[in-house]
Amino acid sequence: MCFAETDIRFQHKINKESELPISRQCELLGINRSTYYYEPIKPDPKEQERREQLMAKIDEIHTKYPYMGQRRITKKLREAGFNVGRKLVRSLMREMAIYPIYPKPNLSKRNFKHSVVPYLLRNMPIYMPNQVWSIDITYIKMLHGHMYLTAIIDWYSRKIVGWNLSDTLDTVHVIRAVEEATAKYGIPGIINSDQGTQFTSNEYKELLKSLQIRQSMDGKSRWADNVMIERWFRSLKTEKIYIEEFRTPKELRSGIRSYIREYNTERPHMAHDYATPDSIYYGMFRTQAKQDAA
Repeated sequence: MCFAETDIRFQHKINKESELPISRQCELLGINRSTYYYEPIKPDPKEQERREQLMAKIDEIHTKYPYMGQRRITKKLREAGFNVGRKLVRSLMREMAIYPIYPKPNLSKRNFKHSVVPYLLRNMPIYMPNQVWSIDITYIKMLHGHMYLTAIIDWYSRKIVGWNLSDTLDTVHVIRAVEEATAKYGIPGIINSDQGTQFTSNEYKELLKSLQIRQSMDGKSRWADNVMIERWFRSLKTEKIYIEEFRTPKELRSGIRSYIREYNTERPHMAHDYATPDSIYYGMFRTQAKQDAA
């Protein structure tokens, strides 16, 4: 089916089987040749489903073995019964923004060198909430299809202070997560991230600058710089995503929301002698308020 996009009246009027050239047909219809296009071929549903199954399995393997590269992941996929080549696995991993933690630490594709900012947290003592946050993006499987989760964690309390679920890796979703987190919990001193294109974009940098937040980025091949949010992603997937089957983005969003609520308010954390992230986060502010009042 072929048509011109400039005017609804001309839809289905252009015939690619005609002896007249397309350019002449456009001329007779009074429309610009550049506005004519073919309706894109719809992807084969079976092939699309196979790709989604492969991506879900790749994510599962990566979550369990984050150090594995495309060769070893391909081997694992074949052992699981997938007839797949390394070229397709490499392509899907890039589409999912998945890379091994060593030697390529970032889950997002790196941007140009001049866009990378220094890592500010080396040897820095973390002693209070909102001193440092970490932000990252991860692939989330569904029963049919997938989404991408941006999450923000407070370093001191381990509390999840912000998140956004989307169907793309666009920077706008990262910006939305930061805006909502800062509106609810205040302005952190530093936000740390990997060197992905979302975090080296001008839009993201300008947002942090406007909020007077210092930007920090992981050093090359230093996956441990952002390990706190990585560990939380693994917990989310192994305890929630891989166990339940989410059919729609609405179901997935609700499931993630309930997991975060339980994690923040009920889950004891080893890092704080089994206190919950919320009790540590808000407890520090209450203690400071009492000291100020005294």
